[in-house]
Amino acid sequence: MKFIKMKYSKPLLLLMLVLSWLSFPLLGKDTIKRFLPAGIFISLLVTVEDVIARKRKWWWWYEKIIPNVSGIVPFLWGPFLIGSMWILKLTYGRFTFYTILNLIIDSIFTFFMVDLLKKLGIASLIRLRKYQLSMLFFIKSLLLYGFQFVKEKIQYIRY
Repeated sequence: MKFIKMKYSKPLLLLMLVLSWLSFPLLGKDTIKRFLPAGIFISLLVTVEDVIARKRKWWWWYEKIIPNVSGIVPFLWGPFLIGSMWILKLTYGRFTFYTILNLIIDSIFTFFMVDLLKKLGIASLIRLRKYQLSMLFFIKSLLLYGFQFVKEKIQYIRY
């Protein structure tokens, strides 16, 4: 069974990365220009969070795309980055809807995908409980929205 897990885990991570980027042009040029900085900001923030998480053993990514490149990289620069932009496109300006949609998506990841990632031998939580991961996701969603809000206020003041 472990052979099967390892055999498909790397292609699955790469597939998630590629499929996410296939939806990127569908966002539209104006949306990309508007929300890409926020998406990059939150992805960089989660990259720093991952370094802290590995040191504190909150979670572990077993799969590596190539040596020294963690399995979190396709998540961060695929579904997480592009998904953040899609969520902002669909909900920005409607904070309650944004919060509800984020809670739904983050709950699906936390309470279903984490188990699947563990079963596939890709990643698992170690010293972090699922409710703590949910709180981290919620804080990051507030930071994402806050970044976009401040960015737009600064642009408005400039023009």
